[in-house]
Amino acid sequence: MSRTEVTVHVNRESPDTLEAATTTVSTRGSFVLALRGHESPAHVHCRLADADTDASFSRHVSLDQSNYYVEAGETIEVPVGVDAEAIDDPVTGRLEVVTGYGSESVTIDVTVKPKPAAVDVDESLSKPPSRDQSADQTAAEKVLQRLFGASGLDTGTLAVLALGLVALAIATATAATIGGLAAMFGFIVVAGGVVIALALLLW
Repeated sequence: MSRTEVTVHVNRESPDTLEAATTTVSTRGSFVLALRGHESPAHVHCRLADADTDASFSRHVSLDQSNYYVEAGETIEVPVGVDAEAIDDPVTGRLEVVTGYGSESVTIDVTVKPKPAAVDVDESLSKPPSRDQSADQTAAEKVLQRLFGASGLDTGTLAVLALGLVALAIATATAATIGGLAAMFGFIVVAGGVVIALALLLW
């Protein structure tokens, strides 16, 4: 993340002059005041001031030191500490830079905004949903379980039983419709297959 920097030019046009690159800054964290020297060296004084309607600014914003000597062609970085985690609402104040023993000054209006609240993420949301065994049941198995649940048989056995009954019904209808030895033989084969399948499942 790029840091916030506010630049003040010192003696760029003539001695004892200051020129701020910006007169306002809005931040959620600490930033840097860059004092950039030009034609001649200068003593520079930095200070913080509360806004007229907000006396909490100086409690949350701080300077490591106030006085600096800026050589020509030199840039001094002044750290401005901001404690945004301790505030719930924006606070405003002023950063003042003075030179020429008070004859020249610039004021930068500073607004400190509270940091965004941390979002708690439910760890269960990151886990894949577990598939309940009942969710794997087909619609037919659920119907069979509801119809034959009292029998104590599992749904797989009930499904085979139901299919066997359907097969027997079809074979019976076919034998009755077509008639003859071939139809009767087919019915016997189907019935025998169903009986064998049930025997294997139950025993």
